[in-house]
Amino acid sequence: MLKLAVLLALVAFAAALPAAVIHTVDPRIDLNGDWRVVGGSNAPGGAYPFIVSLRSSAGGHFCGGSILNSVNILTAAHCIIGRSTANTNILAGTNTLNSGGVVRGSSRLIIHAAYNPSTIANDIAVVRLSSGVPIGGNIAQVGLNTANTGAVAAILIGWGRTATNSGIPNNLQHLATNTITHANCQSSWGNSVSTMQICAFIGSGRGACNGDSGGPLVQNSNRAQLGVVSFGRAGGCAIGWPDVYARVSSYIAWINSAVAS
Repeated sequence: MLKLAVLLALVAFAAALPAAVIHTVDPRIDLNGDWRVVGGSNAPGGAYPFIVSLRSSAGGHFCGGSILNSVNILTAAHCIIGRSTANTNILAGTNTLNSGGVVRGSSRLIIHAAYNPSTIANDIAVVRLSSGVPIGGNIAQVGLNTANTGAVAAILIGWGRTATNSGIPNNLQHLATNTITHANCQSSWGNSVSTMQICAFIGSGRGACNGDSGGPLVQNSNRAQLGVVSFGRAGGCAIGWPDVYARVSSYIAWINSAVAS
């Protein structure tokens, strides 16, 4: 779904980084993907009315996001850094990229001031829309998890690639997965992950991939958003390593501030 083996930074952004910065990155982190869901299935219509597709001005999907309110979208910093508002739109209210829903432009891109493109720390951002989406029916606000959640059943949602080097699916995908404890995530990622992040893993062949970045990981029991798709292991999607997400509960104050700004 999102970026698996390596940190999930967009290809265009990675190409713009100075070589000196690239060399400081943990080599396990994928800086050249935008991740997608691998091993998932088509989501039922209306099951996740809070998800949006981030799209270029030409209509191409590049990341996911979730609806905070009618004019603010939560996503990953690496999805929008270096982009302009003119080239950042959203599609809401549909499970299919080629039909239905409503499109809105953006008026402001708010990136966490401490976002680090080398380590992908603080990989969180808000897109301010130029006009609001109509809340109701297939468009709804996401609930945010505020607890320091450990290992729980979760769902990954997105339009990311369904296999390494595959195309972006037209139909929204979802995957039942599990978050894991910080200690278990560190056993794979070491100090590349902090307590400001949360990891999910369900086994090889199932997880995030290119195109999933910025999208939501939600708790199965209440659909509250636990994480924002951030990065995965370099070398391919869903190759047996935990996917890494910005932990929503760690950024509640920042999110509230961004929405109010």
